[in-house]
Amino acid sequence: MITVTEATAPAGALRRLSEAGVSIWLDDLSRRRIESGNLAELIATKNVVGVTTNPSIFQAAIGSGEGYEEQLADLATRGVTVDEAVRMMTTADVRAAADVLRGVYDATGGRDGRVSIEVDPRLAHDTTATIAEARQLAWLVDRPNVMIKIPATKAGLPAITEVVGAGISVNVTLIFSLERYREVMDAYLAGLEKARAAGIGLSGIHSVASFFVSRVDSEIDKRLTLLGTDEALALKGRVALANARLAYEAYEEVFAGDRFTALAGARANVQRPLWASTGVKDPAYRDTLYVEELVAPGTVNTMPEATLDAAADHGDVRGDTVTGGYAQARADLAAVERLGISYDEVVEQLEQEGVAKFEAAWQDLLDAVTKSLNSKGVDGE
Repeated sequence: MITVTEATAPAGALRRLSEAGVSIWLDDLSRRRIESGNLAELIATKNVVGVTTNPSIFQAAIGSGEGYEEQLADLATRGVTVDEAVRMMTTADVRAAADVLRGVYDATGGRDGRVSIEVDPRLAHDTTATIAEARQLAWLVDRPNVMIKIPATKAGLPAITEVVGAGISVNVTLIFSLERYREVMDAYLAGLEKARAAGIGLSGIHSVASFFVSRVDSEIDKRLTLLGTDEALALKGRVALANARLAYEAYEEVFAGDRFTALAGARANVQRPLWASTGVKDPAYRDTLYVEELVAPGTVNTMPEATLDAAADHGDVRGDTVTGGYAQARADLAAVERLGISYDEVVEQLEQEGVAKFEAAWQDLLDAVTKSLNSKGVDGE
């Protein structure tokens, strides 16, 4: 039995989170984090069982050049293009992180121990190029515990099916709407069916669906604040949680349905919901809000390090905080609509902004690497 002292110990909340069925993944990666042993330490002491990356994370890590000097010099000597240089550096980091997490991968039968790397964000609206890029990334990293991240754009949906159908594990990213989430689950199931028809074993294919959280509150809260009524202000900080909880309800429905049941007989894995963008943007809110209020079995919570540290220090993990909240979640979304705030408009805007932010971060990274290559006397173009 967990005593009060154990439950409130520094890592007690993280242990309880894991015991509640939530896999803790770190939303950050850098070469320094790997080589210093910090990633291994987080695995050992803070229950971290996976890593996610995105263009913004790589821009922050590689843009400064710290820890990448030797490889940059070698790449410059070889006269590679800037795109090749960036891919060589990012896949090297993901490969090394995958090796650090290999023990977790083996111990969990492939469920965790995962490292995600995203396709070039400039391909978000190009299905064919996304498929080709996903195959290339899987080949370059060449680790069984890699997950290829594909954005949940309209063009991304058929790419998800094709890539899963080729036996590649996928992390679907930038999901904001409940409708799109259902389309993502459908694309995953179609991919499993395609893989089975091709004679590819399903047990080795894993997937997560990254449902973004804090950005929803940031946009909705801004609109509620402009309205300024008591009713509007009372809804601040509620919509992102409502949206995520209803996503989990959809997950329960789809993966208990006949279509997946037939695939489960062939040892298929469910596509787990992953809570992304869990760093709290509004300082008025508890900094562990999107950890404590989204506890449900079979989920992943990917946290920036500040959120991970906050959860370890003062997280209040009290068991499942999702499945009992579906009625209230529907009521909260309906209340926002009654105030004239369009859910469909907000989630569409957030998807477009999400793609644009990753494209901008990727361009910043390309620019920084170009500058580094050129400084060594080699044209990075």
